[in-house]
Amino acid sequence: MTDIFSRNLKRLRTEKNYTQEEAARLLGVTAQTVSRWECGTTLPDVMLLPEIARLYCVAVDDLYRENADAYENYAQRLAAVYEQTGKPEDFLRADEEFRKLVNSGKYSANDLRLYGIAHQQMMNYCMRKARELYDRGMAETAKDDPMFWRIKRQKVYFESFTGRSRESIDLQLKAMEQDGNNVEEWITTICAYTSAGETETAYEWFRKAAERFPDNAMLYAYGGDLSRALGKTADAFEYWNRSIELDDTFLDAWFSKGFCYEELGEYGKAYAVWTHLAEEIKGRGLTHETAFPLKLAEKCAEKIREKQG
Repeated sequence: MTDIFSRNLKRLRTEKNYTQEEAARLLGVTAQTVSRWECGTTLPDVMLLPEIARLYCVAVDDLYRENADAYENYAQRLAAVYEQTGKPEDFLRADEEFRKLVNSGKYSANDLRLYGIAHQQMMNYCMRKARELYDRGMAETAKDDPMFWRIKRQKVYFESFTGRSRESIDLQLKAMEQDGNNVEEWITTICAYTSAGETETAYEWFRKAAERFPDNAMLYAYGGDLSRALGKTADAFEYWNRSIELDDTFLDAWFSKGFCYEELGEYGKAYAVWTHLAEEIKGRGLTHETAFPLKLAEKCAEKIREKQG
């Protein structure tokens, strides 16, 4: 093992075109020390191994492997490690090193390619993990628990992001066949079509659902959003107001009204919505969450001052 280590040190140094003196200077030791390492008469302190590996663009384990390859830079080596293991912690190590490389400006087109591949691999991992967690959350939650439906609808939006909108819609239509009297299934079906970009179809489902379930606040909040998307602004406010009338603690309709007022340039009305939401959220003990509506309120206040001034 010592022979392999010493041979690797010499070979990796020469492959990187360093003299013993240059390697010694970069590692903060003497040239004689580097020479003794390469001859196998002494070994470096274990705390110095990461620095040696980084200098020669390999992992520490590579120093003890037969015929270890030197990479163009340390980031590329860490990317190769992540490609083999697929572990999130190895991605984070590679990401940190690539960020340093990019910030230094000393990167190549190949570095950007490999950095992109690492992110793509991590993205695939995250998508698999998200799907697994959503499925587990639904499996471990009773259908009469509102959290079950929050998870299910979040998964519907997620599947649209991953390009599986049609599959999500088909699954939801099957669920409707089994439990078509459940308003939550209707709302989830509307979500499935909405997230797939099929706004007209989603609106048709809303209209049918509103006839069957005229007292559901969440349903009308979705109806308002769909109406706004279809350019039916008057209808949108009618549905949002109906949602608030049914349950003024359901905040989705309030947020939708605020954003729509901003879009229409009615900043005074939008300001009133954002300040109301800030007070409502604060009253629930969610101090940090008040920052968002307060920021929106301040933006509207600036617009009002601009108009006045």
